[in-house]
Amino acid sequence: MKSRSESLIRLKKFQVDEKRRQVTQIEMMVADFERMASELDQQIEIEQQKTGISDVAHFAYSTFAKAAIARRDNLLASANDMKDKLEAAQDALAEAVEDLKKVELLDQREHGREQAAAAKVEQEGYDEIARYRHMRT
Repeated sequence: MKSRSESLIRLKKFQVDEKRRQVTQIEMMVADFERMASELDQQIEIEQQKTGISDVAHFAYSTFAKAAIARRDNLLASANDMKDKLEAAQDALAEAVEDLKKVELLDQREHGREQAAAAKVEQEGYDEIARYRHMRT
């Protein structure tokens, strides 16, 4: 029984670790997307200052700035999509942690029962010795 519960606990810990890695990876991706979008914002601003045209609808607006805006918008959309995935991954992590706690609690209870049974057997042995000594006297 012990090896089975220990194996189950190891499996649940592995699952929790895997979920944590997924959450961390998604968080890093969101941060990277947002950082790249911020860098593009700076490049767009520099290009607008360089050309003196900040109106996107202007006929002479920089094609580089238009492309950078499109790329920035795509990055921000991807970051928002990843935030939804992050929320789902965080929920899965919370569920995995809860499962691990349940398994550990069940293992503790089982271990407590085993200890109680062993203590009872030990006490019965002492009681038998005491009865035997009492009968001899």
